[in-house]
Amino acid sequence: MHRCVGWIALMAGLLAAGTAQAEGKLGVLDAWIRAAPPGATMLAGYATLKNTGDAPLSVLTVQSDAFRMTSLHETVVDKDVSKMREMHRLVIAPGETVQLAPGGKHLMLMHPRGAIAPGQKVEVTFLLGDGRRVVTNFDVVAPDADEAGGAPAHDHHHP
Repeated sequence: MHRCVGWIALMAGLLAAGTAQAEGKLGVLDAWIRAAPPGATMLAGYATLKNTGDAPLSVLTVQSDAFRMTSLHETVVDKDVSKMREMHRLVIAPGETVQLAPGGKHLMLMHPRGAIAPGQKVEVTFLLGDGRRVVTNFDVVAPDADEAGGAPAHDHHHP
């Protein structure tokens, strides 16, 4: 009888080890939103996204109860004209870092449900391709905070 129990425990351990698989892990750092004047219908969100896992991960979109519509966008230059387009998937390789920054990839945060003022925190959820959700608080900063080439990373750090 004891041998049987030991064998079952051994098999359960092997099965558990066999099901452990490579997984991407999303870290979100330096997350901030540029505040806009009252009545503004569009705001932008920025952050540093890092895959700290050992497999690629896909960010499909973002959600926030503070806005009626949210999406991932990127700025592209076509024939010397800068345009924004929606991104339906952002793949981040293991160990890779992707910057969401002014003039590049960013979050479009449309139709705020209330005032978004400097000093507030806004909760944003990143939806991953495997169904996981990563919730992050974004700092709301004054509109002129990034005029010198981006908000200083050390002022907007979220572990």
